[in-house]
Amino acid sequence: MKPDHITLLVSSLDRSMPYYAQLLPLVGFRKLRDHVWTDDDGFHFQFLQARPDTSPYERYGAGMNHLGFGVPCVEDVHAVGEAMRSAGFDVPDIQNLGGATALFMKDPDGIRFEITHTPPGLSVVD
Repeated sequence: MKPDHITLLVSSLDRSMPYYAQLLPLVGFRKLRDHVWTDDDGFHFQFLQARPDTSPYERYGAGMNHLGFGVPCVEDVHAVGEAMRSAGFDVPDIQNLGGATALFMKDPDGIRFEITHTPPGLSVVD
């Protein structure tokens, strides 16, 4: 078995979808239909509107901390950052994580996405 989808609830589809429309193609996804993206290998992102009476994302609260995407080379980390910056989104500095090159970005609700190049033989997930 393998994961086949993730559903992200966002506080505003209107505010969040431009962010994801920019980011997801950069990491290998294409839009299947409104609010649904696929990697054409059986994995999907689905976006739904959060209920107004719920709590916002909290980085260190229970639940997902961040979602990481691995890219083949360091240049891809920089390319994703530059494309997101050029589209008008806030992009922090790229980090060195003990030999891996990582970019942590936040969507409009503060949900973090990591774009990382990890050299062969190095593991950054412990």
